Amino acid sequence: MTTSETPLVQVLDAAGRFAPSESAERYLPLIEKISDAELEQFYRDMVVIRAIDTQATNLQRQGQLALWPPSRGQEAAQVGSGRAARAQDTIFPSYREHAVTRIRGVDPVDIIKLMRGVSHGGWDPTDPKNGNTRLYTLVLGSQVLHATGYAMGLSFDGRSGTGDPDRDEAVIVYYGDGASSQGDVHEAMVFAASYQSPTVFFLQNNHWAISVPVSTQSRVPLVQRSAGYGIPSVRVDGNDVLASYAVSRIALDEARNGEGPRAIEAVTYRVGAHTTSDDPTKYRGSEEEESWAQRDPIARMRAFLSDRGAAEGFFAEVEAEAADAAEDLRARTVELGPPSADKMFDHVYSEPHPLIAEQKAWRVAYEASFEGGN
Repeated sequence: MTTSETPLVQVLDAAGRFAPSESAERYLPLIEKISDAELEQFYRDMVVIRAIDTQATNLQRQGQLALWPPSRGQEAAQVGSGRAARAQDTIFPSYREHAVTRIRGVDPVDIIKLMRGVSHGGWDPTDPKNGNTRLYTLVLGSQVLHATGYAMGLSFDGRSGTGDPDRDEAVIVYYGDGASSQGDVHEAMVFAASYQSPTVFFLQNNHWAISVPVSTQSRVPLVQRSAGYGIPSVRVDGNDVLASYAVSRIALDEARNGEGPRAIEAVTYRVGAHTTSDDPTKYRGSEEEESWAQRDPIARMRAFLSDRGAAEGFFAEVEAEAADAAEDLRARTVELGPPSADKMFDHVYSEPHPLIAEQKAWRVAYEASFEGGN
């Protein structure tokens, strides 16, 4: 099956007009229930996180961060899926899910701490304020195994498929087109399919695994990789926040209800570099980038909201909020100091360990032996 023959769920066209594809029909009843406030929240989420993302990129260029993985262009896929998850669901991100983590309650500065090198993890995934969001994973694809194992545990513990939508849980895991070629991802799908775990595999196909195009990675649409394991799989326009929300909401509901794993391929585009250590001009042309710029998820949603009668004051308010969020990120980033040396000992084991205590005491004594105690 070629890409052109693979159904693509789309609700808004590139110009922001309501133009559902044939494959979007089953999702329209859900989309019709979305309130005006929720639609505006989708737009707000995308605009604010883009401003934060741009600011973080600038901070890296100015020497404040060691690295930053931009998410520009992928806001709709992330906001739609992030808003589709219920509070009790668990999120397993990769390392570019800035919009998802913010929606779940993670402070963007906690991501900054990780990329600045002053934190070993970024945030506490067990703290309720972080919305069951696991840590960023820089080891390509490993989080997909973690997510599936966690979801299997939910099944074993009777925390999914009970018929109680307010209590049942599911897992959504994010990974990219490059990671979809990793063995870990395929092993996870074997287990998810075999044990019918409540896992939603959310593949953000941004077309470039660093410098390798998706056309080189796979001779068939990536959605067929998960479908090959017997996992119901959907291909969605990842630059359409309404389609992303609806497809993710249904997939999570089905997984949570005990119907087994689901998979989504969100077709989007990485507008910027893979990370700030990358130069995309070395491997792709401007024509491709300009083509995808015409399908920008934020411009598309703004056009849709404008046609529905959203006031200009709303858009101005969102822009002001985005500017404030970006400036707040900058101010708090430059104020970050070095971590305490004790941090390297604090989280080696979940419980106190005598060997770690001994090493910690040795370090203190060693440093005290120098003149001035430094």
